[in-house]
Amino acid sequence: MPDVLADLNPAQRHAAEEVSGPVCILAGAGSGKTTTITRRIANQVRAGAFEARHILAVTFTDRAAGELASRLERLGAPGVTARTFHATALRQLSALSDRPISVIPSKYALLRDVCRGLPSGLRDRPLGDIASEIERAKNARVDPGRYLDWLANSEPPLPAELMHGVYDGYERAKERLAKFDFEDLLERLIRVYESDRHALERFKRGCHSITVDEYQDVNLLQQTLLERWLDGRDELCAVGDDYQSIYGFTGASPRWLLGMRERYPHAAVITLEENYRSTPQVLALANRLVPKLAGAPKKLRPTRPAGPKPLIRSFDGAEAETAFLATEIQRLKASGVRYDEIALLYRVNYRSVDYEQALFEAGIPFLVQDGGFLTRPAARAILRRIGRSEETAVADRVLALAREAHWDPEPDEGLPPQELTRQADLSRLVQLAAEYDDGEKTLADFAASLEERFGSDREREAVRLMTYHSAKGLEFEAVFLPKLEQRELPYWRALERGEIGEERRLFYVGMTRAKTNLYLTCDRNRARSQFLAELEGANLPAKTRKSILKDTKSTRRAKAKTSGKASTSFRSPSEPGLKPHLSEDSWKPFSRSPTHKPPPTTRGTDS
Repeated sequence: MPDVLADLNPAQRHAAEEVSGPVCILAGAGSGKTTTITRRIANQVRAGAFEARHILAVTFTDRAAGELASRLERLGAPGVTARTFHATALRQLSALSDRPISVIPSKYALLRDVCRGLPSGLRDRPLGDIASEIERAKNARVDPGRYLDWLANSEPPLPAELMHGVYDGYERAKERLAKFDFEDLLERLIRVYESDRHALERFKRGCHSITVDEYQDVNLLQQTLLERWLDGRDELCAVGDDYQSIYGFTGASPRWLLGMRERYPHAAVITLEENYRSTPQVLALANRLVPKLAGAPKKLRPTRPAGPKPLIRSFDGAEAETAFLATEIQRLKASGVRYDEIALLYRVNYRSVDYEQALFEAGIPFLVQDGGFLTRPAARAILRRIGRSEETAVADRVLALAREAHWDPEPDEGLPPQELTRQADLSRLVQLAAEYDDGEKTLADFAASLEERFGSDREREAVRLMTYHSAKGLEFEAVFLPKLEQRELPYWRALERGEIGEERRLFYVGMTRAKTNLYLTCDRNRARSQFLAELEGANLPAKTRKSILKDTKSTRRAKAKTSGKASTSFRSPSEPGLKPHLSEDSWKPFSRSPTHKPPPTTRGTDS
């Protein structure tokens, strides 16, 4: 077996040497988290603390689980079980069942049938919004019978009674087919272990140590299953970074990570702060957000040599800003930066079309992560209708199709995210059709022009366009963060609810994706993001400070109106067996004495 402790910095080595739990590893961005996890597990095997077959490593994606397993095998520790929560639950349920477990790959097919009974004006609502709401409820362990009471002040993607009917209809349809969805796997296994002590003891005999990666992203359902697995044991290694907790809309919360010290007072807490990704200049800027991030204190320390200062610039209008982005991307390419080492991030999906068009016009290849303009529902539906048509009334026909799809030229901002994107895409299609229509070219010509302008480049080397959420876990030589304006980032919905903590963490995640070049831009004719104020402080013009102060006061008023009421972003019902946890702002249990701070080092491995 290779020396699994070689080339680790002192904090990483400390974590790897803690072969028995409970252990909490607070891993800052770019601090070699995956390296530390795999070295610790390999050291558990090497030191004889546990056999590989008795170790379970749980993470959130199949890709991450595969990476863990691959690294452990190279480190001489094959046989460790590395899976997602859902894959682990499926394997355990299958072993306990006398018949195959049938899992639906997506909720869409069943929801499509259920939603046919909706009023005509709501049938075009994206199924993604409805599926996400059902997942949010199930992650909070709320069944249809409790759904309406649980909703409180949150706004489901359909009127509450209709949403309840869809949720109930979906569950009944699934039961008739004897199918499971992914949340069912966890819920069913919890219930099995609660009712069948023999089954739980069988699991415990085979699993002696558990490591959970990305622990800041667990939800109530996952945490409940984890506590059933542990069954009072403390052989747990929890790894995460509350500064990168950005999935509250799914029910995820960093409170279980932050509550580790409270639940396990004897836990070893190790903080990884040496960053192997970004230049000192990028980290110095990102660290300015730390005082407002709360949670467990972490300040990233650079190990890379100096690089260029991040650029913060405002422009006279969105067109000037977008033109600068294209020009600067071309300059970076000319200087030797590959296109696929450049990322442009935005807060909401429908913003992608602005940058798709600008990059196309500049001759820059691009690839939209998780679906660009033409792959989203509005464009797909209309392109299917016009793709082969020889009609020349392009504007009129597209307008008619948009109206059939219940287009609203001035949609309510309060619409669910995917419906808001659909409405924005319909508006863009109507606008593009009007600009294209010359009375001679056909609808088929228009469809072809859209494919040429907005079809993502299939080349491997292409600029990456993606949301902040999609960028988590990735890194790029150059990162552009445009439209840093109030109501964009922080998003308007978070501002009105007085819940901007997660928006700030999104911004932090965006900045810490950059290795060398970081660009923060905005339209000077709009109120700049208050997060820019937190970075620049008193250097902001008085007019901008006044604008931000006005928005902040509005946020406080919105928060005051909702005080004492259930949270609209995450509520979890009281569950027996779950101990109270700290809020994400409760950082004091992780305050470290000087003896806990590792000495500076220049060595380490990236994750």
